Amino acid sequence: MTTEPRDFARALGLPGLIDVHTHFMPQNVLDKVWAYFDAVGPLTGVEWPIEYREEEERRVEILRGFGVLAFTAMLYPHKPGMARWLNDWAADFAARTPDCLHTATLYPEDGAGGEVRRAVEAGARVFKVHLQVGDFDPNEASLDDVWGVLAESAVPVVIHCGSGPAPGRFTGPGPVGRLLARYPRLRLIVAHMGMPEYADFLGLAERYEGVHLDTTMAFTDFSERLAPFPTAERKRLLDLGDRILLGSDFPSIPYPYGHQLDALARLDLGDDWLRGVCHGNAARLFGLPLPPLSPVSQGIHR
Repeated sequence: MTTEPRDFARALGLPGLIDVHTHFMPQNVLDKVWAYFDAVGPLTGVEWPIEYREEEERRVEILRGFGVLAFTAMLYPHKPGMARWLNDWAADFAARTPDCLHTATLYPEDGAGGEVRRAVEAGARVFKVHLQVGDFDPNEASLDDVWGVLAESAVPVVIHCGSGPAPGRFTGPGPVGRLLARYPRLRLIVAHMGMPEYADFLGLAERYEGVHLDTTMAFTDFSERLAPFPTAERKRLLDLGDRILLGSDFPSIPYPYGHQLDALARLDLGDDWLRGVCHGNAARLFGLPLPPLSPVSQGIHR
């Protein structure tokens, strides 16, 4: 039986959850993303039913019903000229959705640095970069100004850089490792725990204090069948417990939202670790309220 997200948070004494990896984007773009997942099953033999294929307003209501206090609008371009209009759409979405962290994106093209600065000055609080879909090296010269702006402003960047679900030309720890060597103050949030190169990306987090990892789809039954997290690396999760953040990939997940939470609980790393991952770490990173824990907390460590 899947845990109800509100019950999960309540059992930990939390006021709610903070999810740093949820997707909201223009409907025509989302339709193409969903069409991709719909085609995955016939092509790979691994079905990917979309659990929350709903209209935008309903998806926001569902997250709020789960007790998610803050979330993101992860979106990403795959060609030149997309970043600016995606950023305009995301700024409007954040303005009418106050519990959404104003999200922006970027692409290697002429004027990329100016566009990122424009988004930061407009209030962007987190960026999304997808090296697999965008098919670009983060060390491209056209991005030098981009990383300078982001390092200077300390705005976090959720970056899909692991080689799952399929490797790209610029995925894996190598390109991001070279980027961090050049810009060690960047606040990078490695999406999906760096799946499947978990150990390598944990190593980058150990080396660079600005590197975080989000839990998106990691540890779930779905991902464990395809790219299991090494049991031997579990202690490193505990050691880096203040830099691991809840992510879900809502709405395009092939299971109920609560399963991600159950997957985290069964790691057996303790309630304090879960409190940090599901609320406290993101609250500190994004400057969100950190209210005292509820005195009625029962704990869910099992």
